[in-house]
Amino acid sequence: MKTHRIAALALAIGAAFSSPLLAQETQQKPKESELEQITVTAQKRTQSIQEVPLSIATLSGEKLDSLFAGGEDILALAVRVPGLYAESSNGRVAPRFYIRGLGNTDFDLAASQPVSIVMDEVVMENVVLKSFPLFDIQQVEVLRGPQGTLFGRNTTAGIVKFDTVKPGQDFEGYGKAVYGSYNTLNFEGAVGGGITDDLSGRISVLSQTRDDYIDNGFTGQEDVIGGFDEKAWRAQLLYQPSDRFSALFNVHGRDLDGTASIFRANIFDKGSNDLNANYDRDVVYYDGDIDGNGADNNPQSYEGFGSSLKMTYDFDAVELTSITALETADGRSLGDIDGGAGSGVTENTGFIPFTAVTEDKLNDLEQFTQEIRIASQTTTPMSWQVGAFFFDSSFDVTSTDGLFGASTVFHENTTWAVFGQSSYQVNEKLNVTAGVRYTHDDKSLRVGQQNVDGPCNFLDFNGDGINECSAQDYDPVDVDDGQVSFELSGNYRLTDDISLYARYANGFRAQTIQGRDVAFEGAPSVAEAETINSYEVGFKSDLLDKTLRFNAAAFYYTVDDMQFSAIGGGNNFTALVNADKGEAYGFEIDTQWLATDQLTLTAGYSYNHTEINDDTLSVQPCGSNPGLEFAGNCTVTDPRPDGYAAFIDGNPFPQAPESIFNFTARYSIPMGSDGELFAFTDWAFQGETNLFLYEAVEFTTDDNVEGGLRVGYENFTHGYTVALFGRNITDEDNVKGAIDFNNLTGIVNEPRIWGVEVKMTFY
Repeated sequence: MKTHRIAALALAIGAAFSSPLLAQETQQKPKESELEQITVTAQKRTQSIQEVPLSIATLSGEKLDSLFAGGEDILALAVRVPGLYAESSNGRVAPRFYIRGLGNTDFDLAASQPVSIVMDEVVMENVVLKSFPLFDIQQVEVLRGPQGTLFGRNTTAGIVKFDTVKPGQDFEGYGKAVYGSYNTLNFEGAVGGGITDDLSGRISVLSQTRDDYIDNGFTGQEDVIGGFDEKAWRAQLLYQPSDRFSALFNVHGRDLDGTASIFRANIFDKGSNDLNANYDRDVVYYDGDIDGNGADNNPQSYEGFGSSLKMTYDFDAVELTSITALETADGRSLGDIDGGAGSGVTENTGFIPFTAVTEDKLNDLEQFTQEIRIASQTTTPMSWQVGAFFFDSSFDVTSTDGLFGASTVFHENTTWAVFGQSSYQVNEKLNVTAGVRYTHDDKSLRVGQQNVDGPCNFLDFNGDGINECSAQDYDPVDVDDGQVSFELSGNYRLTDDISLYARYANGFRAQTIQGRDVAFEGAPSVAEAETINSYEVGFKSDLLDKTLRFNAAAFYYTVDDMQFSAIGGGNNFTALVNADKGEAYGFEIDTQWLATDQLTLTAGYSYNHTEINDDTLSVQPCGSNPGLEFAGNCTVTDPRPDGYAAFIDGNPFPQAPESIFNFTARYSIPMGSDGELFAFTDWAFQGETNLFLYEAVEFTTDDNVEGGLRVGYENFTHGYTVALFGRNITDEDNVKGAIDFNNLTGIVNEPRIWGVEVKMTFY
């Protein structure tokens, strides 16, 4: 089994690297090195990661360089941190994140997520904004558990926080070029330094391209799907005329042209979740045609632009911070959702009852945010911060179906909040922190055009004489709610290097409106706000003369009125539902060991048990419409009293890996006094994962594993690195998602990539 393979591989690598090398170090010289101290801003002030009373993991430096060496997007972070998962059915945009099993499988461009993405202190609320490319990153912080006090609603699962490299007075920069499989070409670079004594700047750029490598067997076209061309940039100016005042201006943009997700029809046999003979990584059979000009081959294009201004002023006793930001985006994705050429039985894709192709357009997204906070600057035992936050967003989504035509819905969301947090150093060992936030959230939806230019206005699906494709009038939907979030935590330092903490946190995900079903003759649906109560205890330590860092946390949480998206079924609807309760418990372990001056090992493990508690909630599973010939095209294991609807009480949350294991090892050999040879490998394992709300044999994955390798030479004096790398080096075919409404369609991971990288750093 893959579980045994990855565990055995990790042990073998550790044993091969560490045992003889440890003996060699003992004979030659005593160890003098220690692990680097990591600082984070999880509580909106700079602290050591070992002092913050919550479960945090970080990624930076070589780990990030290796993960993104082959042109990967933000989804590469999935399972690289214990408890963190990510997936998408929208290609390189609209990622869906999960922490401790809590996330949202909704693929709509208006979907809300319980994992918040924060980039340079600006929340990226819309799912498209969450996909902004990663480059010139200083550090990634993964904050596990509710963060409602300081970061607001829609953080019930946690936060993934990105901090880019900031301008400084010292001249510095780098350039990195990569060439890999499928003509993958990547360039990333940055340059910055002082412009005047008071003004400094930094410009960062990214270019990622890959050729199409997948053939369309239906049309006979070769190499027409799978590639991408992503460009992004960032410019920053830092004005700092004195020690008291600073103003950081950030402006950034992206331009993506590529392929949306690759849907593959009937790649499972009924009763099995193994990939079958229909699966071929390099070939699909698409007839998806939205405009009458032939197969479209799943195109995707997006543009985005944003800016922010952060100003701080030190008043001696307090510091005032203001962050103003504006984000915009537009784009489109088209998908051959059935994954093949229908309708009927084909030799290459099996039975497809009918053709399904959908295009989604995000139009005129504008997000404005303003945060103001005041934080104490005193050296007294008590520290505090208070603030206010305002958020306003508007956009519209046009969904075009090959049968129903085009429909547009308009979304607006306004939020305001006030918050405060205080920490008190009770004595030299105990620190207590408490926080509270009030948030008011207002959302609205209105329907614009519906079923424009659709060919189905003459159809009667059910034979009842009623035309299901006639446009309907929907009243505007308006929902609002105000809630209080709060937290209480304590950190107790047993020794200078070992501490224990406990934390209780409450938060909520605001009410949600889902308008996608309007495009398929369904009414908008609304989910009421969900509320989480989370309990966590943890242990943080730096051991063995600060060469071993061992952090662990255990948690238990319940979610009242838990929001879910019931997706698929016989009609491929996307409806919001509230379950009575969700419950989860588990733990995370993060370790880092500087075994010798040349060898560093890291390992992480998480276990998440999640469970839906609602004995009345049922959903429509795969092909469940009894009037359709493909009804029951998968093996549902849930109770189905009427033979169709599946009761989901007791099921795990969808897309919630039960376990995650990751491992890295880095070994270096000094080359003279100014260079080294190095080898770096990283591995990630994903345990059993249920893809939908209901349980079916075909839609459960287990033992997914991916590994990476980077081998090269670094010269410190001249600042250059040359490396060979590989991603998914064992060329695993891992199922990441599925479409369930008319056949057994699956989505798999990216192929193996080999390449060479050259990087030059200058000061």
